[in-house]
Amino acid sequence: MNIKEIKEMINLMNENGLMELEIEKDGMRIRLKKTSSGIDSFSGPILVEKENVSQVSEKQPMATLERMSIKTVEIKSPMVGTFYRAPNPEAPPYAEVGQVIEPGQVICIVEAMKLMNEIKSEIKGKILEVLVDNAEPVEFGQPMFLIEPL
Repeated sequence: MNIKEIKEMINLMNENGLMELEIEKDGMRIRLKKTSSGIDSFSGPILVEKENVSQVSEKQPMATLERMSIKTVEIKSPMVGTFYRAPNPEAPPYAEVGQVIEPGQVICIVEAMKLMNEIKSEIKGKILEVLVDNAEPVEFGQPMFLIEPL
């Protein structure tokens, strides 16, 4: 085996999302394995909690004052890719603003290297805002949804 063949195997791993590859050829065996260190190995959505506190004026009604502090969670992209709200252009979106989502529910797709990666919610909550337009590129760690945990 030469360097060119090894590089081709590495490209094969990257293109197909493989973590490990072992090949035996001409009495030589080579095993390539990605380690779990670094950003590229993360596969789940990133959750970041923060509180939104609105400013209060003396003229606001009491009902508004009770809702002035809402705990929110951002669901961030686990990878670089293209954000899709639905499985295909004719299908309804996986999740809409105001909808209650459950843990394990698919909320969007991020396409990376021609692979469609379903992004699932890790929490139960109400979608307050979709922060990315359909078919737009997303970066690693970019917020995609704003959720109110329930």
